[in-house]
Amino acid sequence: MRLIQAAWAALVFLAFSTSTFAAISHSRADNVDPLIGTSQKGQTTPNVGVPFGMTQWTPATRNGEVRTRAPYYYTDQEIVGLRGTHFMSGSGTKDYGSFQFLAGMDKPELSKGYLAYPFSHADEKAKPYLYELRLPKASVSMAMTGTTRCGLMRFSFEKQGRAWISVQNEAKLGDGSLIIDPTANKISGENKVRRIYAGSGQLAGFSGYVVVEFDHPFHVGGRWSNGKIAVADGDKNTTSADEGAFVTFDVKAGESVQARIGTSFVSVEEAERNLHAEIPDWNFQKVENASRRAWDTTLSRIDIDGSDDERQIFYTALYHASQVPRISNDVSGSYPRFSSPGQIEHTHGTNYYDDFSLWDTFRALHPLLTLIDPIRESEMVQSLVLKGEQGGFLPMFPAWASYTQEMIGDHAVSVIGDAYMKGIRGFDIDSAYRLIRKSALESPQNLIDYKDGQGRRALQSYLRYGYIPLEDEVTDAFHRQGQVARTLEYAYDDFVIGELAQALGNKNDAALFHRRAANYRNVIDPDSGYARGRHADGTWASPFDPSKEYSYLTEGLSSQYTFFVPQDMDGLIALEGGAKPFADRLDSLFAKKEYDQGNEPSHHIAYLYDYAGYAFKTQKQVSELRDTLYRTSPGGLPGNDDAGQMSAWYMFSALGFYPVTPGTAEYAIGTPKYAKATLHLPNGKRFVISAIGASPAHPYIQSVTLNGKPVSSFLLKHSGITSGGELVFHMGADPNIAWPTPANTTATMKGTF
Repeated sequence: MRLIQAAWAALVFLAFSTSTFAAISHSRADNVDPLIGTSQKGQTTPNVGVPFGMTQWTPATRNGEVRTRAPYYYTDQEIVGLRGTHFMSGSGTKDYGSFQFLAGMDKPELSKGYLAYPFSHADEKAKPYLYELRLPKASVSMAMTGTTRCGLMRFSFEKQGRAWISVQNEAKLGDGSLIIDPTANKISGENKVRRIYAGSGQLAGFSGYVVVEFDHPFHVGGRWSNGKIAVADGDKNTTSADEGAFVTFDVKAGESVQARIGTSFVSVEEAERNLHAEIPDWNFQKVENASRRAWDTTLSRIDIDGSDDERQIFYTALYHASQVPRISNDVSGSYPRFSSPGQIEHTHGTNYYDDFSLWDTFRALHPLLTLIDPIRESEMVQSLVLKGEQGGFLPMFPAWASYTQEMIGDHAVSVIGDAYMKGIRGFDIDSAYRLIRKSALESPQNLIDYKDGQGRRALQSYLRYGYIPLEDEVTDAFHRQGQVARTLEYAYDDFVIGELAQALGNKNDAALFHRRAANYRNVIDPDSGYARGRHADGTWASPFDPSKEYSYLTEGLSSQYTFFVPQDMDGLIALEGGAKPFADRLDSLFAKKEYDQGNEPSHHIAYLYDYAGYAFKTQKQVSELRDTLYRTSPGGLPGNDDAGQMSAWYMFSALGFYPVTPGTAEYAIGTPKYAKATLHLPNGKRFVISAIGASPAHPYIQSVTLNGKPVSSFLLKHSGITSGGELVFHMGADPNIAWPTPANTTATMKGTF
């Protein structure tokens, strides 16, 4: 009997898998491995759905909405459900407003205090448009796909009898509720969102809402909390504040039950509207195909000639770079007003985005979108402007419709300025500039708003001293202190404001903020040449070792942060004693293994050799970092993906250039990886990057031409890309120290320092 059941189970799963995949021919989305980054430090999840979707659909191996806990880890050995998640991909934040689903036969078991089944990766198939998993112990195979705001799940049961499907509210106990309505054949729920960082533990003033409809009638099974199940007494409408509830079905062997799931951040009614707009029927294949087409559209914006492994790494990076910020409005346009509990706004004809990991993504993720998806980037910029209008100040790291003060800097400025300087329009630049200027010059008028996360931290000290002295401990922030790091990042942001003011014709502001961009000089000790803590009386912090961690730096060393002066590389090189000492200091950083690709303060550093006339060293370091730290395995990322920044770095570095200074319309040339890569630009043009002789053994540029004309500078203009054409590299095994030509080895920024 067991042999017969096992054979039948295998047959069901084979039919289940074959029927799904038979209708799907190979596409660009099949180059993606969503499991890359789900082990070690990556913190990614194998999401299913569409790019930048409101709700993403992932298998979950761990319960709860807990900071630094991703829903899925490859090394875990049990599955706790399929989740509609709002976890910020690759981050150390937390999930919120989420619901989870699981299925089995007979009755749920809580032997560990929670629902879970062992699983094997041999029974798992993960694509951006489809996730499948067979659970032999549960006698069920599960599949899910998704749309922007909704998900569709299919549970195929391997034997006849009483089957169950659970809906688990991931909210903190007491913050969630479920309503089971057997007459309407649906379950609805609410998960109240709580803040972390600024306002930690407070209600955010909105919820995650869900509506679940089944294609089979069900019986009310029961509910559970704290490891105990309460069986239902008949098929009555049930409202539960427990951890979860389950419903049951009478099924035949091989029978499938489908659940279509709508989500919203506004109401159950909006979740239902979203569901009926995006998944109006029960055609799983149609939803899966639409998801696949959405991913193909995004992934096909760049073609590369590469091996299977190279294509998998590159397109998985683009997949990771297409998760957040997330669309947050319903199909009706409704969304939670920013930092305004209980209030609803509407957008008209565009999408509104939330969950911006700006300290990370201003560096490469948003510059990438300016190239390959400028319309979406324009909507993201306008979303930042709306947040500033609704909350009073531009946010630094807006998430869950709230100010957070997670991380440092004022990098909404960078994202807005970068878009505008690259010719992207469609957002309210007048309102944007007013808000940018306000954040740079004013603090909130009351302490409550400041503590809630509004305004630059320690702005008054920065304005008074031209740096943030150690006596200002910056207590009202998640990352306290960080005085030197904040000064360096504010100086960069001020440069971007100066550039934007100049572009808008505001000469007085341009002069003011360009002067402030030189504040980086106030925290670089002229004796050591390193960024160093400084007291209000001008003296330097002691003892000091640039290779040690100090509280006045944020997630970085002085040997790293000293190089965060992207706005004035000539000035920094001069402070370091000239090009040769500057390059020597970079050499020392790499020799001591203090370069850290796993965290953002290092991301631009390998490109800085360019500015000192040692471009061949940029080529050497970038090729080694790129080709050794990114792999085709679950542990294939060098650190947290940080909302796609880690992946965007890889994409730029594989194409052969990088946005060292967002807020300017230019890129520093690195070294191309592929013999040919083609950017299919939104304006209908193509930009082709050809690298003749490119290989791991030939990382060095011998010469470059753009549209047939020699390129003698290491800087590539944004307009040179968007105009279309061909950039041709000739590559070799040995450095060519004559490229770029000596007259083009420094880059003086526009500001006056």
